[in-house]
Amino acid sequence: MSAVTSAAPASRRIARGAATPLIVVLGCVLLLMRLRVLTLAGDARPLLLAAILGSVAVASLLVPVPLERARLSRWVVLGIGLGGVGTAALAAGRPVAFPAAAWAIPLALLAAVAEEALLRRVLYARLEPAGIATAIGVSAGLFALLHVPLYGWAAFPVDLGAGLVLSWQRWASGTWTVPAATHAAANLLATVLR
Repeated sequence: MSAVTSAAPASRRIARGAATPLIVVLGCVLLLMRLRVLTLAGDARPLLLAAILGSVAVASLLVPVPLERARLSRWVVLGIGLGGVGTAALAAGRPVAFPAAAWAIPLALLAAVAEEALLRRVLYARLEPAGIATAIGVSAGLFALLHVPLYGWAAFPVDLGAGLVLSWQRWASGTWTVPAATHAAANLLATVLR
């Protein structure tokens, strides 16, 4: 009986581990669909975007990941990230204007949470056993690639830099919530400045 009991948790761990790459791939596909949704006409756009982002966030939060220790104070890591976001916003100047809508801010915040839950929570945790550099580099690179359809290749270096900062925050703080807060602040600032 003990062999059966101990085998069940192991089989569940294997099943969860096998599901992780599928969740990452499907999450990336859904995030890439954002551009298609943004080109649609009509009032359904915000609901479709919320459904996509909410699905990615919920699926990513359901994946079990190991707890990590913080290497630096989470408040210090968050302060560094927020300081970088503020400095970048000042250096970049005012972005190109677009018609703002009531749903722009909630969707910008949901996008930050969904992307960070997928990339810095699930993908990072999955890659960390291969090494910190791999976890940071791959999660940052994928972050930048996911933004190419939205902003073009000209923004790739900026998005890669942002991804590296967010991934470093994940490593330094030991949690995905610190880069999520930084990412949310960046999205909020970008949305408000427009």
